[in-house]
Amino acid sequence: MNDASVFEFKPDPGDSSPLYMQLARKLGQSIRDGRYQPDEALPSERVLAESLDVSRVTARSAIDQLVEQGLVIRRRGSGNYIAPRFEQPLSQLTSFSEELRRRGYTPSSRWLQRSVVLAKIDEQMSLGLSSGAKVARLERLRLADDVVMALEISVLPQALLPNPAAVEGSLYEYLGRSGQAPVRALQHIRALNAQPRLAEQLGIPDRQAVLFITRIGYLESGQVVELTHSYCRSDYYDFIAEMRREA
Repeated sequence: MNDASVFEFKPDPGDSSPLYMQLARKLGQSIRDGRYQPDEALPSERVLAESLDVSRVTARSAIDQLVEQGLVIRRRGSGNYIAPRFEQPLSQLTSFSEELRRRGYTPSSRWLQRSVVLAKIDEQMSLGLSSGAKVARLERLRLADDVVMALEISVLPQALLPNPAAVEGSLYEYLGRSGQAPVRALQHIRALNAQPRLAEQLGIPDRQAVLFITRIGYLESGQVVELTHSYCRSDYYDFIAEMRREA
């Protein structure tokens, strides 16, 4: 997107969302549609603001949202770039239950919440929803052989899951019955220190490092159907990736 003028943006007077959210949603959809190439540079905040007739604060906030969604990568001293779009090689797209059964464990869940609620701003952005939209929120502790492994919070559009209480075990297995299970996902992993509440839920000491994983799941059509945040015990999880050096 070297020439910002090729991107057209007009605020929607019928949308009560902040202007930066409208801009981020429009940019994000264009990226998901494949209009821009991986590693292609975004215009600077100044160029973007001048070309689209918005403030630099609005442009900066919109880019911040895209970075949080994993659609844009910031490179210090260089600029903002479209994130590479490929299946992560460290694992196949499987559910928690599928992965544990494959390893010989018995998966189970301890439910904390299954409800329909108003989508938070970041959830609206990630799922491509409008302001005031509702989502199904599933919050549970994931267990393997009765040992707590992770806290998982999944958010899906209400239209996709109008009755969250119907999900008992694997979310992907449930969605698969109607052909709505994700076929690809963008997943980000980083470390953080567990705050007291989270540490208590996971059964670990305060401030112990955990792996925070954000997954955004897509249908074959490109529609976003899942936003899942997982807080995984680092003493139980290892992620292994095979890497090859190009000749």
